[in-house]
Amino acid sequence: MNTEQHKQTVIDFFNHMSNGNVEGFVDLYHDEGAVWTSGNTLISGIQKKPAILELAGKIYEAFPDGIQFNIVSMIAENDRVAVEAESKGLHASGKLYQNQYHFLFIFKEGKVLWFKEYMDTEKVTDILCGGHKP
Repeated sequence: MNTEQHKQTVIDFFNHMSNGNVEGFVDLYHDEGAVWTSGNTLISGIQKKPAILELAGKIYEAFPDGIQFNIVSMIAENDRVAVEAESKGLHASGKLYQNQYHFLFIFKEGKVLWFKEYMDTEKVTDILCGGHKP
């Protein structure tokens, strides 16, 4: 795959995320794929592909009206795509969740091998985790 194909996969990934299509974006992961989430929150750390399907579904339960992701900018080189993005969604608690991100996608055989997520972890703790820390 070339960088333009990788970028299109990333666009598809975020479209699936914004549409709540967990199976759609999980299918874009390589069988060895994993997500790494920054910080020291209840959702931080590494999750491999089998766990992503289960855990991502729980995130969408927290956003009954969905959560939207907007790509601000994207750049690709070789097997990597870097993305600046924003999210917005009404959390089940009634609080508006908005965050800014840097995502790094690393590809293998045309699929996402690593999805690395950097964001404001205080917002994650306050809203997604209800103020609870590990």
